[in-house]
Amino acid sequence: MQEPTTGSRPAANSVAPAASPRPPHIPALYLALMAGPLSFGIAGPALVLGDIARGLGSSESAAAWCVTAFGWGIAVGTPLMAGLMRHRGTRPALIACGAQIALGAALVLGVPVLWAAIAGCALQALGTAGLTSIAMSLAGSPLRMGIVSASLAVVGSTAPLVGSLVTGALSWRTALALPVISLLGVLAVMRRVPAGDRKPDSTFDGLGAVMLTALVTALVFVPQNPLIAGGAAAVAVIALVRHMRLRPTGFVPASVVGHPAFLAACVIAFALAVVNFGLMYAVPEALTEHTDWDSDRIGLSMVWPLLFGGALSWFVVAASGPLGRRPVVAVLVVLGAVAPLLALGTAWTVLLVAQASASIAAASGQGILAGQANDAVHEDQRPAAIGLFNLCYLLGAAFGPSIATLLAG
Repeated sequence: MQEPTTGSRPAANSVAPAASPRPPHIPALYLALMAGPLSFGIAGPALVLGDIARGLGSSESAAAWCVTAFGWGIAVGTPLMAGLMRHRGTRPALIACGAQIALGAALVLGVPVLWAAIAGCALQALGTAGLTSIAMSLAGSPLRMGIVSASLAVVGSTAPLVGSLVTGALSWRTALALPVISLLGVLAVMRRVPAGDRKPDSTFDGLGAVMLTALVTALVFVPQNPLIAGGAAAVAVIALVRHMRLRPTGFVPASVVGHPAFLAACVIAFALAVVNFGLMYAVPEALTEHTDWDSDRIGLSMVWPLLFGGALSWFVVAASGPLGRRPVVAVLVVLGAVAPLLALGTAWTVLLVAQASASIAAASGQGILAGQANDAVHEDQRPAAIGLFNLCYLLGAAFGPSIATLLAG
């Protein structure tokens, strides 16, 4: 990641043997290929929920559970797979993520019933979320981090259109299985990651992992059932906080979540993701209502604002080094706040500008704030930090579509 800031420098008396080994240098394009296809699972179904519902013999609201399941999977998978990488090494984590994606794609493609589609989307999400955390952990610099975050945004920009075209040319099942493309990145990265890059840890905090999974699961369902899910989330938070006091270096390290700079990065990233991914579903709905465009034209119109935001994010993340993070993040927060206000308009130009604003803010914010979260902690805590940071960002990606579909319904 980025060089440590003054406040996050390791102590001067740190001994070399205790330091974590440097991450291997892996071409950034391989990392992007491994991380980017996650966005197919988030945005790919945006224009084809009707086709999925007809193919499964269900309602659109039932088919939307595929999107919710993917949101749950990326939120849960991020800390779990980052924890696996932290305790067992990069190669075992890559193998586990790849296996989940392959199994999920097999379910989606081979078992045409609703439960299989939902389970397949969840498994693909678990794997691709882990790959995103691994790619960011291996990035090693603001420039390379920008390429990884830009890949997520660029793939997301074309995902609604690609999902629609793939559904028309092949099937909705193929559209739901598009995250399997990330396996190409796994194969390329696996050859460059040394075996035994991290010492196995026999003190894995299984109870902490279960508690965090329970908390994330409850949070994902808050938009659908605020009272029950919100109450369950509150109970899970209390239990997890008590557990962290007993195991401060456990699955959720107290030194990481207690750092103000880390928490600020997570909160801002979550908010920007909610806006961006919510508008990915809300803007097409608004375009359908206020224009006479068909789904292909809507998908094509969504490409340019999302692609603009994703492509620009690479330059914004790279520029945050010489300009400083704070002023750049302040601008991104303003863009993210303005976007939902613009989305209340009825003109197609205003709606697309709203999506572009949200896309720039979220894509750039993910890369910059990931660096902030990473630099806020000691080097040996960075895999945990990047996993928890991505959890917050992808939890926002899960919240956004859920809120948008509920408002549309």
